[in-house]
Formats: sequence, structure tokens, C-alpha cells
Amino acid sequence: MSTLPLAGITVVALEQAVAAPFATRQLGDLGARVIKVERPGTGDFARAYDETVRGMSSHFVWLNRNKESITLDVKDPGDRDVLEALLAGADVFVQNLAPGAADRLGLSPDTLRCRFPRLIVCNISGYGAAGPYRTKKAYDLLVQCEAGVVSLTGTREEPAKAGIPVADIAAGMYAFSGVLSALYERERTGEGTSFDVAMLDALGEWVGFPYYYAAYGGSPPPRNGARHAAISPYGPYTVGDGSVVFIGVQNEREWKALCEHVLADPAVADDARFARNSLRVEHDAELTELIERALRHSDADDVVRRLDEAGIANARMRTMAEFAEHPQLAARQRWASVDSPVGQLRALLPPIDVSGRTPRLDPVPEVGQHSAAIRAELGFGEEP
Repeated sequence: MSTLPLAGITVVALEQAVAAPFATRQLGDLGARVIKVERPGTGDFARAYDETVRGMSSHFVWLNRNKESITLDVKDPGDRDVLEALLAGADVFVQNLAPGAADRLGLSPDTLRCRFPRLIVCNISGYGAAGPYRTKKAYDLLVQCEAGVVSLTGTREEPAKAGIPVADIAAGMYAFSGVLSALYERERTGEGTSFDVAMLDALGEWVGFPYYYAAYGGSPPPRNGARHAAISPYGPYTVGDGSVVFIGVQNEREWKALCEHVLADPAVADDARFARNSLRVEHDAELTELIERALRHSDADDVVRRLDEAGIANARMRTMAEFAEHPQLAARQRWASVDSPVGQLRALLPPIDVSGRTPRLDPVPEVGQHSAAIRAELGFGEEP
């Protein structure tokens, strides 16, 4: 087995919920030792979000493999000594406590960097350390609202949030890449650094296209359900067997190929209503009716085959159950298993796939599972 790239790096995570655990899990996937500091008794409150994974939370199982769990009351002097010892030997400290909590605990970036010059400090917050929203609580849905995502998602009649926690995921991804860049910087300078990631900033980066569209076009892209606001044909089309096939045309060459090879009607490409993409968007309802009429005698397999042969991007709308049996994932052997307090669980391999490297899939920990071992390692006795 080849050495993982972050082997020898220790991450101390005073984390909860999604954003920070998502970042640190990925650091653990790359070989870092991640020590998760949890509340005595209850632990990370994401452990109690649901009980769907044989009694464990789906969020927690997703976000916390490859970690060691120690329970500490960081306001207790004795437990605080343990945390200080952990930080003294750490390379990275990640926290996403409530606004201002880290500073009140004496864990501000300036304080930590003064005492531990090589430490990399990553603070994740909802809205950043300054400004009128700095103390405002920030949960994923609320940040989706503030970043405009909810206004963009859904049907023309009703807005909707994204079906996954995109604000948390965005912040976690920038925290992950920020730690990696800080580690690289430390290799050159010998010094650690501190940086902040705000969920609003992270998700704001992801809404770049609709921001520019609205700022310079005069109005936001319309909510269009599963269809694209600025490209047509691009979205779901019902075919003869009642299945839904998604079609994505990106340029005029593909548009002509769709008309000739899939719709079997080359003349449609010259229809004045559909002469260029902006006109196709304007007349999308008419175009949708035309496409579905042309495909009403074909089943999904036949339509997908013709689209593939014509070089037209397409997809089928899969449920979670169908995703779990996706033929592409099966063919590439992307499923493995990870241990947990409730036994072996199916898990996707990490997305960063390096040839010849065995992925790390260490267990999901129980609350405080490693407390005694970590205390002993640091020279402390058992918990009082």
C-alpha cells in the first residue's frame, strides 16, 4: 500500500453538523489523523439528526469515517489541558462552533498562532467574522436563502431549496482546499496560517452565473424546474414508455444533430422559432412539445441509444435506489464498506482516485471511543 499524501498530519477538529466534518473527513480520506472533539455524552449533535442507518444518523455516517473521537468539556480546566496538549501536537485546527464561541474559549486564530506558530487554523462560520450578520445563526437552508439559491431553484410557481446541503458542502470544500494550500505554504515558509471560510461567501461563489445574468441582464434567470434557464433544449422530456430522459444541447452542431438523427426531422433545425439558442429558450414550451411528439413512439432505451450515437448529452432521472445500483459505479468498483458501531456499512470510495493507491476507509467512531487511548498517549489519566 502506498503512503497516503497526508500521512503524518494531525488535525484537531472542534466540529459539529456538516461543513467542518465534511472538510475533515476528506483530510482523513487522504491519510490525515483526524481527532474529533465532541461533547461528553451526546457528542456532535448531527449524531441525532435521524436513526435511518441501523440506528445511526445518515449525516453522521456520511461525514465521520476515518476519525478518532474524544469527548471533552472544553470549559473544564482538566479537559482544557487535554485540548491544549492536542493542539500542541497538531498541524491543523478546524472549528465551526457558534459565532464568537471559539474566541470566548481563547481559541481565536491570533491566540493560537502566537502559541503554536506552525499551526494552521481554519474557522468556518455562516457569515464571516465581521459585518452585521457576524453573530447571526446560520443553518444550511437559511444560507441558501441569503445567497439567493432558493430564489433560483424550484418551479415558476414555487421556490425550493436544493435537495442536499449545498451551503455546508460549499464551505466544507473551500475549507478542505484551504487547508491543503496552507499545508503547501507551510512547506515553503515553515509558518502556519489562519483563514476563514464563510458559508455565504462559499455559496456566493457557486451562484456566479445567475449573479452575472441578473446584474447585467436586468432580471434573474427564471425558475424553470429541472429545465435550464438559459439553454434549450436542456432538461427532461417524456418518451413513449412514460420514462423521462434528460437531453442537453450545448451548441448549434448538436442542435442540428438532434433534429436529424434523434427527431428524424432535419427541417426543425431551420425553423425560425429555433434558429439560435436564445430563441429556443423563448419558445421552449413549443420545442418541448415538438420533441416529445417526435419521441412518443420510442422507449427510453431507444432514445438514449440514438442520443448517444448522435453525440448528444443525455441522462436518466434516477432515484437514490437506482443510483445505488448505477452500472457505471458497479463497473468501476466504486463501492466498498466501512465499519461503524452498527457494523459494516456500504460506502462510496473517495472521489480523489489515484492509480495504485488503496483508499482509506477506517471506521465511523462511537462517541468518545478513543478518549482513553488519546488521554494515555498525551500522558493524562482516565476521564474523571
